[in-house]
Amino acid sequence: MNEVRPQLAELLFPSLQNVLVESVEVTDRVVRVEALSTARQATCPGCERPSGRIHGSYLRFPHDLPTAGKSVVVALRVRRFVCAEASCPRKTFAEQVPGLTRRFGRRTERLRSTLISVGLALAGRAWARMTDIFGTPVSRNTLLRLIASLPDPPTVTPRVVGVDEYAQRKGRIYGTVLIDVETRRPIDLLPDRQADTLAAWLAERPGIEIVCRDRAPFFADGATRGAPQALQVADRWHLWHNLGEAAEKCVYRHRGCLRPTPEQPEEPREEPESATSSPWPTGHRFAERTRAKHATIHALLAAGHSKRSVARQLGMTGNTILRFARAATPEELFTGQWQNRATRLDAYKPYLDQRWQEGCTNAWKLWEEIKEQGYPRGYAGVRDYVSRNLRGKPQPIGPRPPSARAVTRWILTHPDALPEGDPIQLKAVLANCPELTALVDYVRSFAHMVTELQGDRLPEWIASARTTTDLPSLSRFAQHLERDLDAVIAGLTLPWSSGVVEGHVNRIKMLSSSRGHFSPRPSQNRT
Repeated sequence: MNEVRPQLAELLFPSLQNVLVESVEVTDRVVRVEALSTARQATCPGCERPSGRIHGSYLRFPHDLPTAGKSVVVALRVRRFVCAEASCPRKTFAEQVPGLTRRFGRRTERLRSTLISVGLALAGRAWARMTDIFGTPVSRNTLLRLIASLPDPPTVTPRVVGVDEYAQRKGRIYGTVLIDVETRRPIDLLPDRQADTLAAWLAERPGIEIVCRDRAPFFADGATRGAPQALQVADRWHLWHNLGEAAEKCVYRHRGCLRPTPEQPEEPREEPESATSSPWPTGHRFAERTRAKHATIHALLAAGHSKRSVARQLGMTGNTILRFARAATPEELFTGQWQNRATRLDAYKPYLDQRWQEGCTNAWKLWEEIKEQGYPRGYAGVRDYVSRNLRGKPQPIGPRPPSARAVTRWILTHPDALPEGDPIQLKAVLANCPELTALVDYVRSFAHMVTELQGDRLPEWIASARTTTDLPSLSRFAQHLERDLDAVIAGLTLPWSSGVVEGHVNRIKMLSSSRGHFSPRPSQNRT
């Protein structure tokens, strides 16, 4: 069943020296290679002194690359040598075959190098699935450990550095990633996002000329203190994103312009006095039950029955019958917590009525709006007021107005890229609101600076935007740009950006989600 094929020795170990292959046994699934080391001496790993005195020998079984679809196991006999240095703490040590084994290694060097090479290309999970097909099953954690054990590449001080934060645990633990923008490769990972940590890292590398970052204050402070000679460049994407947020707030502030003024009906609808004066609307369970009892009691009394007889027939107390008999209308009985009681919602009811007429019929949205204005209570009060008082009121006739987010998207999109129909709706919105027309001019002027890299026009744009009283969010955005003016002008003038940094941050997120927990060691992460 087993066949001895010594001719396979040169094929299995073509470049190894001091290794003698004694036999090769081939079965249906495994190739077993029996070999031994023939070196006369070995070097002690502690004192690095060679020794030829043999203490003993033992077998090692490192796995090798598969051959012809079969797993290869090497039964290698190695020796233990006695250290010749008396002061060395190691009394004995095991020999290592160069190019074949290493200390505590369970795989041959060529299998190890193959796993590392493919693991760097495919990452942990993908290569772990392929190892089962190749006949060398390895877990993804083992592959990551092999990659992490690689020595650090030679460090070269970059000229252009990108800085951004990444989340080790979102909302709680953050770190800093640094990227060489020119080579688009990661340089280092810092354990936090503090200005002192970044400043110390930059101070150790005086050759840095440009720092690409967002407008976070801790990155700006760290770059200023750690690399005062470097030019700081604010990222254009973050500038455009911040402008979009300011524009959406401006549109929301003028949301009344999104719907045309509804035409008033010629004859307003009049409601019966009993329904409008009653604190209980028609259809309420308590109101209907009280009206039915009131009608029954007065009908029996009108038929000649006494109050005691009516109480006995209806199963009520005499005081209840007396109270119903004295009430001329059922509404006189509607007393208690719902009648003539002031609530904290009263101050916001005019606003709720106005927003209802503007087309906002979502009670939760209305509650969020008055919550921002200082309403201290919960959602239930607003829900009850909407259901009792506003549901029956007529709504403005016409199509539903566009949302503030949709109008903001139309403003931020290039006119030539808008889908058919959106330019017409945007034109209709701008016809009713000159403030939003001015906002469109400011946004498109800023977009021209971003796309054409005309940062020299930024001071003029800021001076004009700060004078707009009808667009306070845009004015605050311009004021914030002045705090980091030099970096913003550089970002709108130079071709450098933090786009490559954002790509690596997304890569870190992907790796952290695949591993379940991500805690890289600075300067030792290779994935």
